[in-house]
Amino acid sequence: MKQIASALVKAQKAFGPALKTATNPHFKSRYADLAACVEAVISGLNDNGIALIQRNYLDDAGVTVETVFVHESGEMLECGKLHVPAAKHDPQGYGSALTYARRYSLMAACGIAPEDDDGNAGSKGASKVSESTISALMADIEVCKTHDQLKEAFFTAIKTVGNDQTARDRITVAKDKQKATL
Repeated sequence: MKQIASALVKAQKAFGPALKTATNPHFKSRYADLAACVEAVISGLNDNGIALIQRNYLDDAGVTVETVFVHESGEMLECGKLHVPAAKHDPQGYGSALTYARRYSLMAACGIAPEDDDGNAGSKGASKVSESTISALMADIEVCKTHDQLKEAFFTAIKTVGNDQTARDRITVAKDKQKATL
């Protein structure tokens, strides 16, 4: 357990925030989807010799997921099972519960949380980010040649634009476009 514990400490130093880039149309809110959660941690884990596994267990009432870390030394860290009931007992209901369980199990196991935008709630009247700043941030994203460069440029851009949702959306589109070319 000594090697995986040491590697996990190093990995956590490299974790980014789980960015809220997905939209829930029903509640008209943004959230960090499973892909954003995985993206926030996978490089840090893999760069430190840790594989991410999420086990699924048979469950008639919903889904049960367990996040497991496997170190290249062979050591494993099992992070406990999380049960999420299925709202509907059909494939869509189980799929939704599985995605939810995987996302929350991963965030708990890694000690990450979705980016905190509550601190910006009082600044709704604040001025928007300038067009020149957005253009410069997008240009930084467009010249990235590796996934690691892209991740760093994207996190920097999101932090720079803060709660300006229009700027965040444009930055996310630029990131997705560049990611498709890598």
